[in-house]
Amino acid sequence: MPHPADHDTLTLPGAAPIKLWTHGVPVEEAARTQLIHTARLPIIYKHLAVMPDVHLGKGSTIGSVIPTLGAIIPAAVGVDIGCGMMAVRTTLTAADLPDNLHGLRSAIEKAVPHGRDMTRGKRDHGSWGKPPASVDAAWKRLQPGFRRLVERAPRLEKTNNHAHLGTLGTGNHFIEVCLDEADRVWFMLHSGSRGVGNAIGRHYIELAQADMRQHLANLPDKDLAYLTEGARHFDDYVEAVGWAQDFARANRELMMAHLIDATRHVIKKPFTADQQAVNCHHNYVQKETHFGREVFITRKGAVAAQAGQLGIIPGSMGAASYIVRGKGNPESFCSCSHGAGRVMSRTAARKQFTVDDQVRATAGVECRKDADVIDEIPMAYKDIDAVMEAQAGLVEVVYRLRQVVCVKG
Repeated sequence: MPHPADHDTLTLPGAAPIKLWTHGVPVEEAARTQLIHTARLPIIYKHLAVMPDVHLGKGSTIGSVIPTLGAIIPAAVGVDIGCGMMAVRTTLTAADLPDNLHGLRSAIEKAVPHGRDMTRGKRDHGSWGKPPASVDAAWKRLQPGFRRLVERAPRLEKTNNHAHLGTLGTGNHFIEVCLDEADRVWFMLHSGSRGVGNAIGRHYIELAQADMRQHLANLPDKDLAYLTEGARHFDDYVEAVGWAQDFARANRELMMAHLIDATRHVIKKPFTADQQAVNCHHNYVQKETHFGREVFITRKGAVAAQAGQLGIIPGSMGAASYIVRGKGNPESFCSCSHGAGRVMSRTAARKQFTVDDQVRATAGVECRKDADVIDEIPMAYKDIDAVMEAQAGLVEVVYRLRQVVCVKG
């Protein structure tokens, strides 16, 4: 099925083409340069696909889809391996929510460890002191795979693994209670593979750079070091990434179960939360077939959008989010954006905006409104509606959600 010419193509000598779905949204020059560096790698297949939430990232550009032949770039997959979203629709409606939502937010914050406080000699409250039985059971399923990873990389043993399963983290990770156009209540959350995924990512980024040390001078950026099929660490990395992605999915499922349980303690009306559920990664790599060839697809801040496939595109704190259905556009390697995308760094946001700005920007949302979350202010992100318009050829909107409760780490 033909798709409209809704993207631009950047062609440069010695580089794969770069196809950008960025009509009507800003693209910073540093991100454009980073994309060009990636496109110059000899392992790129066909072209890079760039989503409208594109912005500068560590290693490679966030909001890019990187197809590679016989190789993977560990820094492109990144250190929050398997980071993604989960959303479920409930049988509750807006009328079933309490008038004051602070109690619901507090209950969620008690049920799911979040944030990070590494005070010397004290437990980090963003991890479990004593994990509940549900977390222990999930870890038991993940543990055999973890033991295999530790055999090859002993440094992974002393990571936050079991203690981080079913926890939120920091930064742009969040838990939200949302309403759709029909005022039905949805639960939505965003997190990944936590401390252990970070350690796996860092370990194999270092190994890729060590393996390519003699070639690093020829790379546009040392973070574009890649592992090739048949190389010493390639199979170990593929297995480690697969395990971290499983951890991330289980992490979201556990948090969702704890969120639902916490809500049941606040809202006594019986409800179910399985009307429609989506659980999708947006930082990951997997083998897929495109244009008749099996390749590795790294989605660095991008969501799979095969024809009919449901995905989640969250807006910023206080902005709309979307449940979407993929159109299976082959030119984007069947992908779409993973969110709105930042327009400024966290440091710049903290310098430019105040707590009063944050209060105004999140009016009507029960959430933290203090100096520590100014870097997540909606104005630090692109306009989510402009982002959605730019990718109309990639996805169709199924539900538009608005936040009423937001928990940040």
